[in-house]
Formats: sequence, C-alpha cells, structure tokens
Amino acid sequence: MVRRMPKYHLVPGPTQVSEKVLNAFVENLASSDFEDEFWDDYEGLQKILQEILHTSNEIAIMSGEGMVILWGAMKSVLRPGDKVVSVVNGLYGEGFAAMAEGLGATVHRVEFPWTGKVDSAEVVRKIMTVRPSLVTMVHCETPTGCLNDLSGIGSATTGAGGLFLVDFVSSAGGVPLRVDEEHIDLGLLGTQKVIGAPPALAFATVSDRAWDVVEKVKYAGYDALLPFRGMGQGKLLPYTHNWQAIAATRIACNELLDEGMELVEARHRIARYTCLSRGKNIGLKVYNPACPSPTVTCFYVPEDVEWAALDRALRAKGVIVGGCYGDLEGKAFRIGHMGLQASKPLVEEAMNLLRETLDELRLSSK
Repeated sequence: MVRRMPKYHLVPGPTQVSEKVLNAFVENLASSDFEDEFWDDYEGLQKILQEILHTSNEIAIMSGEGMVILWGAMKSVLRPGDKVVSVVNGLYGEGFAAMAEGLGATVHRVEFPWTGKVDSAEVVRKIMTVRPSLVTMVHCETPTGCLNDLSGIGSATTGAGGLFLVDFVSSAGGVPLRVDEEHIDLGLLGTQKVIGAPPALAFATVSDRAWDVVEKVKYAGYDALLPFRGMGQGKLLPYTHNWQAIAATRIACNELLDEGMELVEARHRIARYTCLSRGKNIGLKVYNPACPSPTVTCFYVPEDVEWAALDRALRAKGVIVGGCYGDLEGKAFRIGHMGLQASKPLVEEAMNLLRETLDELRLSSK
C-alpha cells in the first residue's frame, strides 16, 4: 500500500517534508556509536540551531519526539519542594504546571484567558513575589494558535534567581526569536513543525546557569539532560543515536538558512495574513484574535456545521487540517501554516476549498 501526503496537508505538525530531507532520513548509515562522521553531523546541527535561535548556549539533541525534551528538561532541573511559576493561557501552559506538580514542586499559576494575551507585567510581579527556581512559559500555544510575548519575563526570572524555561516547539524558525536576548535558560524545540523534518528528534538550548542546576539535581533517565553536557568533547552517547534523523534535520535547517531567516519569517507572516483574511471572508471566527501566531491559526467550527462532517468532506477534497482536543474538541479546528506549509498559494487554495465545502454542507442540510 502506497501512502502519500495529501496536497493540502495543513495540520500543525508533523508538517510537510522536502524530498532531500526524506532521502537523508532513509540513507543507509553506519553506527553512530563508532563513526567520527556522526559527530560532524551532530556538531554541525548544533551550530545551525544556534544560528537559527540566536544563542551561544549548548544544545542537547535527544532521540525522540518533542515531548521527550519537555519531560526531560523539567525532570532535569526540578526537585520536590521547588517553587515554580507557570504562565498558563493554553493547553501546554497548563501541561507544564501539571508536570511540575507531578514532580513534587509547589506551582504558582499565572492564568489568563485562552482567547487573550499574556500580561507580562502581571507575570513579572508574580515572579518577584514568589522568587521561583523555575518559570515555565509557552511561546506558541499550538492548540489555540496563540503567540505569547516573552518580553521582560526572562530578565525578571534571572533577577529573581530562577531559570526561564520556554517551549518554542511550534514557533522557532517561523517567528523572530532570540534565545540569549530573552534570557531563556531552557529553550525546547522539536523537528516536526517549522523545521520540516520527521518527528524523531528533540532539542534543548541549555544556559550555563541551567547546566549548574542540572548538575545538582542529577536526574538519571532516558530523557535526562545531564549526559548531553559537553557531549561533543567526550563523544560518548547515552544511547545509540538516530544518525539518519540528525543528518536529515541538518539538511532541513540548512534549507531554512539558504532561504534566509528573514524571508522565512516573512513567508510565515504572509501565510497568517492570508489565512486570517480568507477566514474572515468565509465568516469564520478566530479563536484567539488578540495574538494570532504566524505558524498556526485556530478557528471556531461554524455553529451550523458539525466538525466530523466538515473533516470528512475536506479530506475527500485532499484538505487535511487539525482538529482540537479537550474542551475544544468538535468546537474548533486549526490550520498549520508552518514550515513548507507557510505558502500563500497553498493556503489560498485550501481556504477556497474550505469555503466550497462549507457551502456544500449547508446546502445539503436544507
């Protein structure tokens, strides 16, 4: 059975992958445990990511989907009784708070409506009051299409003596992001969003301050950060690494750099504008109009249409978009215009088909 990517694949990850990246992913390579050439790819990928993310911090590259780094980072820097401030205005923001509680930390949530913006001043006030060991925040809430403003929160966290952890899995590469300038101690990223590679690796930018805490906590496990400190110097892996994934992701990142990051970011902004303007013309309501992300847009499902029927009809036309989970299941859907999918013609054609499909469903229900 041959499985092919639909023409209008617009889910918010995993995203479309270029042919060069796919070919590298299936290359017959030797063992990452014994070949010096592996380290050329590993260290090469680190340097490229540092350039994309504007950081001089060491980058840990783990084998596994993005969630491995979310859990690994939290377990590597938290101990029972630690104080954590979690910024919550979406599913992943709440997820970090729940993770921290599960690890025995005392969590102070700073909550905002999922349909609105984060108030940075309120977050900073909470940080200065609590003086936590860790502050968690999500840059782009993929489930709701919200891009949060990081300004001032990292510097406040540093001033209070804590670490600033940011999930930028679905924003990095598609929006301006400067890890060092934002005082991000732990920056978390996956391969399957803007980068445009299969979901096989996860990354963490780790500051010197964060490494000091990692050394003290000494968490040991598959997802532990500690074994990745200075890995390129010792050339000793905690497990047999996915060389093909590293080589493929290096190619994917180079494709972004070859295009030029400013042009990549502009392409994502144009895709957002196209999606929002076409959605408005169709009569769709944006879930979070206050801070829509350049990488993903979330619309309410129209009240006169059932999501299951809309999804089936779109799929019949080769249009695949993302449903929602939890309280938003069946009530909203998402269009992922990130990576190769941040294409004005692609989004325009898909939105035209969406309009056509909605008209057909409404006509058939009369």
